[in-house]
Amino acid sequence: MPRSRNTEGAIYMSMAMAGFSSSDALSKSVIAYMNAGEIMFLRGLFTSLLVFLIAWKMGALRSWRVVLKPMIILRIVCEMLSAVTYITALGMMPIANASAILQSLPLVVTFGAALFFREPVGWRRWSAILVGLVGVMIIIRPGPEGFTAAALLCVGAVLTTAGRDLATRSIDPEVPSLMITVITATSASFFGALLIPVLGGWQPVSLTSLGHLMLASVLVLVGYQSVILAMRTGEISFVAPFRYTSLIFSSLLGFFFFAEVPDSWTLLGAAIVIASGLYTFYREAKRHVSPIAQESEPRVPV
Repeated sequence: MPRSRNTEGAIYMSMAMAGFSSSDALSKSVIAYMNAGEIMFLRGLFTSLLVFLIAWKMGALRSWRVVLKPMIILRIVCEMLSAVTYITALGMMPIANASAILQSLPLVVTFGAALFFREPVGWRRWSAILVGLVGVMIIIRPGPEGFTAAALLCVGAVLTTAGRDLATRSIDPEVPSLMITVITATSASFFGALLIPVLGGWQPVSLTSLGHLMLASVLVLVGYQSVILAMRTGEISFVAPFRYTSLIFSSLLGFFFFAEVPDSWTLLGAAIVIASGLYTFYREAKRHVSPIAQESEPRVPV
């Protein structure tokens, strides 16, 4: 029986989330042997080379002067901050917990779109955003000493990734997406190199760690391509909620490779965040609107 376009789109989105989650797990596997700057430098270097070759082959390269556009600069800055905060957080907390907090990204982007682009957001979606933030607080569960550093870093990754997505919307459509990715990946690698001495200096890289980072780079590109296919194949309102499958993949990877088991509070908070996000998608579909929150890029930094 032939698959419907929506089913194909859902499969592509699930593949993308599997790729991103696996890339996160591979980065987490080497954080004990090198700092976040070194990981950003090496992973960004591999990604830059791969994307450059693809962009060159497809004729998507433009003058490097496009990097001087304000929104591209803002996107690059947000991407770099997102990368360093999330990679550092992965080394300090279970991957499933980090992934659960990141499920609030569509809600945060919806909030940003309403705040900065005046996109219409009714009281129901505002309520969903507030409920989703309550879910994040349940996952974080600040104790008497306040928020943990890992939780703050992960929240910072959500905010900076949302900033990246909002900046992306304002970039001239004539600038090829592959060119933007090349610039971003190169900048992330350069920023990582600058962070290396600040975060403890260069650490010897084993062949195993190098292989993990090379594979992580490939998986990131597979994830990005799968998201594009998903959005172009199925209806956005049907396909977009499948990005929440990343929590399933992250939980499985955390359990089998890091012996991490999410506690009941994390699962409850994640369920609240996901339910809020699904309701937001439902309301957006019902209004026949395609807001930035549905077209938001995945968080995974290069």
